[in-house]
Formats: sequence, structure tokens, C-alpha cells
Amino acid sequence: MTAVIVLLFVAGYACIALEHGLKVNKAAVALVMSVVCWVLYMSFCDVYVPRFYADEFAAFSASAAEGSLLDRARAFANEHLLLRHLGDTCEIIFFLMGAMTIVETVDANGGFNFVRDRLGTRSKRALLWRIVIMTFFLSALLDNLTTSIVMIMVLRKLVTDHKDRMVYAAMIILAANSGGAFSPIGDVTTIMLWIKGNVSTLGVIAEVFLPSVISVIVPLLLIQGQLKGELRLVADDPSACPSYDFSAKERQWVFWLGVGGLVMVPVFRTLTGLPPFMGILLVLGILWLTTEFFYARKPNVEGSCMQRMGNLLCRIDLATLLFFLGILMTVAVLSEIGVLSEFGRWLEEASDNNAYLVTGIIGIVSSIVDNVPLVAGCMGMYEIAPATVTDPALLNFVQDGTFWQLLAYCAGVGGSILIIGSAAGVVVMGLEKITFGWYLRRISWLALTGYLAGIAVYWLEKQLFF
Repeated sequence: MTAVIVLLFVAGYACIALEHGLKVNKAAVALVMSVVCWVLYMSFCDVYVPRFYADEFAAFSASAAEGSLLDRARAFANEHLLLRHLGDTCEIIFFLMGAMTIVETVDANGGFNFVRDRLGTRSKRALLWRIVIMTFFLSALLDNLTTSIVMIMVLRKLVTDHKDRMVYAAMIILAANSGGAFSPIGDVTTIMLWIKGNVSTLGVIAEVFLPSVISVIVPLLLIQGQLKGELRLVADDPSACPSYDFSAKERQWVFWLGVGGLVMVPVFRTLTGLPPFMGILLVLGILWLTTEFFYARKPNVEGSCMQRMGNLLCRIDLATLLFFLGILMTVAVLSEIGVLSEFGRWLEEASDNNAYLVTGIIGIVSSIVDNVPLVAGCMGMYEIAPATVTDPALLNFVQDGTFWQLLAYCAGVGGSILIIGSAAGVVVMGLEKITFGWYLRRISWLALTGYLAGIAVYWLEKQLFF
């Protein structure tokens, strides 16, 4: 049955990759694939549950009602596995929904005009460099998903030609993923490693920063030749409610509350211990109250004004959210049948404990499979070695060891190789209607070149400085 589930995932993934040619929305494929995989798992969960959860299942069976092994395994899987994975997935969904709503609100009320004015230039190449630099550092503070949404909104205000905008959007993906790799709060996988103690704040910044920079600079130098000449000036679109436009001061308030609130989400998590989506919901609520207060002060405001947050909720890309739901729940099945962990063990044996080779391959795989379960699987397979170890093989696994730092880099940057390899790529794919094939032909080799260059720089750092 394991082979059947894997083949189903491969077939579903192929349909997602060929979405444009098949003319079938990838969200529909992902949802069907997810449900069918879980049906197959539940049909044979008496094989997997006792194998991977022996102690927990034994305790559950002792307290459960009488029934066959399959019935008890199904009950265990429903209560302890399916709901847990659904909860983890919904955290991402709610985070994404909140971030998209916040960004949409800031944009609809003119908040990003502030950023646009500072990025504005007539030169296409100069704009590319400015956007990449801003995206890179903004992604270190925010998550790469939110950063991508923000920068796409700004990009739409600066570039009208869709062909040019696809190039800019592709570089936003690369810059966002690279910028999140060196920061302990910049990417979900890096956050996981940081919280668990695999990497430290200063360690990951000091040793992964330069490789991350190189991973985006190399593609940037190679692609800038595709943009020549000057941009046409973009006229501001008339507001849906021109009579109720915010003043310049109010627009700045909206911008700083929205973007500043997103920056504070990691701080909120550290202080409260609550998951990030709770911080997003708090920022969303505060921004909603603030904009409602601004509108309440305007004498002729109407509840139907499309700039109000309650009406902006209908603009959220529900298809993208459902795609995330389907993909992440499918990957959860792959994790439960042991495919991901077995793959990790095979890598360790095949590479003879070569950290560069293992993490390099994991980075390539992360362009296909979600990097969160990959990193989670690696963290479960390997323990943090004590700082006093002398075994060369174990030195890679101490805090800030080569394996953990490269894992943070490779899992984050490797997701740029394919457009569906990262959350940022998936969202930009939907927002700018970039096809899988176009990205594969024009961008994937650039991302791979930068990815390998960054690994080489990390190796050189280790030889010379660390």
C-alpha cells in the first residue's frame, strides 16, 4: 500500500505541475489527492499505527472499547494523527489568510504607496536590484510568504507589463526564500531549528548570511540582462471609494500597523508561547479596529465601501488556501507511512555521513516536497550532539553544527528551484499567474546555480573562518 500512496502522490503532483496544460485548477487536484491518500491510509492503518506508534497505541488499545485491530487503529489515527495534522495545517492556513487580509487592507487603503515612492525608478534594472534587496532583508524580519505578498502588491504599482512583472516576481521568490534562510525568524524551518536549539541566533546569522546573499546575487546578475530600457510610469488606479480615501497620515498609520504588526508576530510568539497564527489574528483585529475608527470619523462613510476590511475578505484567494490544505495533508500521509524518514536514513547511508551531500539533496527534494516535514523528519532522526564530542561524524550535529546550519540554508533556498517548492512560490504563482513551465524554463536553472554557489561559499567559510 505504501507504493500505491507514493504513486498516487507522484501522479497528483504531475497534474499540479501540468496545471496550465490540463486546464484543471491545482487546488481541486490537491484536495482529491489528499482525501484519497487518507482513505487508503485508514484502510490499512492497522499496518502502520502499531509499527510507528507501538507504545501509544498499546496504551490506547488498553483503554479503548473492544473491536478489531483495524477498528482500534482507525480510532487511534482519527484521534491522534488526523486531527493533529489538520491542526498543524490549519495553523498555516489561518496564518496565510490573516497575512493576505492584512496586506490587502494596507494596499486597498494606499498604505503601500509609501514603499512604492521609495522604490520608484525609471530603470528596469535598478528597480530589480532595489526590489531584490528590500525583499531579502524584509524576509529576514517577516516570513518569506508574507514578504512575497507585500512585494507583489508593491510591484503591481510599479510595473504594468506582465512579462516584465513575471521576471520581477520570480526574483521576489528567490530573494524571499534566501532572506528567510539566515534569520532565526525568517522561515518556518529555521524557526523550528532555532526553537529546538539546533541553531543559535548569532550562529545561524554569522555563518549562513553570506551563502544566502550569494544564492540570490548570482541569479540576479544572470537575469538582469533580460530587463532593458525604462519603465512606463504607472498611474494610480482610482479608488473604489474615492470620497473616503485616507489622508497621507492615515495611510502611514495603516502601513506601519500592518507591516509593523507582522514584524512583531515572532515577538508575540516568544512572549506568549502561542502559535504565530494567533499573533496574526491579533494584528488583523487591531488593524481592522483602526481602519473602522478612521472610517467612523468620515461624515459620509458607507458600510458598503469596498475599502473596508469586512468587504476585502472576499478578495482572499480561497483556491490557494485550499491548495495548501490539500498538499500539506497529503504530505502528512507520506510522513505517517514512513516514506520521508526512510528516505532520510537512505541518504545517510548512501552519503557515508557527508553533511554537504545529505543536506544538498534534501534541498533539492524540498523543491518538490514541503520542506517542513522534511526538516521535522531530519530533526527526529538526528539528535543534537553534546558540545564536548570529538567524533568527527558527530561534530556535524552539535549546536550550530554543519548539518543543522546547512539544513536551514538548503531547505529554505532549495525551495526556489521549482515554483511550487515553497509557500512564497505557490502564492506568487497564483497572484501573478506564473505557469510551472515558464518558471522551469526561465528561472529554475538560475535558482539551482545560486543554490550551489551558496553551498560552495559556506564550505569556503568553514575552511577559512569557522
